[in-house]
Amino acid sequence: MHGARVLVVDDEPAILRAVQTNLTRHEFQVGTAETGEQALEAVARFHPDVLLLDLGLPDMDGLDVIRQIRTHSNTPIVVLSVRGAERDKVQALDLGADDYLTKPFGVDELLARVRVALRHSARPVHGTAAIFLTGELEVDLEHRRVAVGGAEVHLTPTEYDLLKVFIAHPNKVLTDRMLLQQVWGSVTPTEAHYLHVYVARLRKKLERDTQVPRYIATEPGVGYRLLSD
Repeated sequence: MHGARVLVVDDEPAILRAVQTNLTRHEFQVGTAETGEQALEAVARFHPDVLLLDLGLPDMDGLDVIRQIRTHSNTPIVVLSVRGAERDKVQALDLGADDYLTKPFGVDELLARVRVALRHSARPVHGTAAIFLTGELEVDLEHRRVAVGGAEVHLTPTEYDLLKVFIAHPNKVLTDRMLLQQVWGSVTPTEAHYLHVYVARLRKKLERDTQVPRYIATEPGVGYRLLSD
């Protein structure tokens, strides 16, 4: 991943300098922008492998930047957000952002999210591995078999469909809306309740400790994330 291009968009010079310094130190090529217009121009010129995007830009809403980029590019976008902005995070993810970092964030967390985003972009667009493995969880997608620690786990069709959506997006934050649309095909209060029930049921069948989940983590106010090696 050394040499990958990262575009950092933030109107706070101190954050720009800090992020640029740390990424450069780890051998990334770093471009910067302080406004939405500069970001859109830099995406076309710099062709970043990952975009780190602050939503609070001086000239335009960061959500509009995501919306415009997604009309022509699948470049992974990691949103930089302040605490308490759950609604903005959800909107950003629904518009096509891949992940988010809550300010203030540490260097290790920043690097981890950039590496995850790069792995997502390197994954083939079509097709999924026949066997998904992480920790003790093993899913045979061809034969619809699920096992934990070698012991087969029996899932209902809906539980299995929900797990498949998580497997298709490992380590990526999935909003409630995304999951509801992909599993149930609609977003209503009834289905929203179903989602939380089915996540709880999946955890009961897959996790050793449902209070400290190893596989399906809750992103408060946003959605869920499948934790994968």
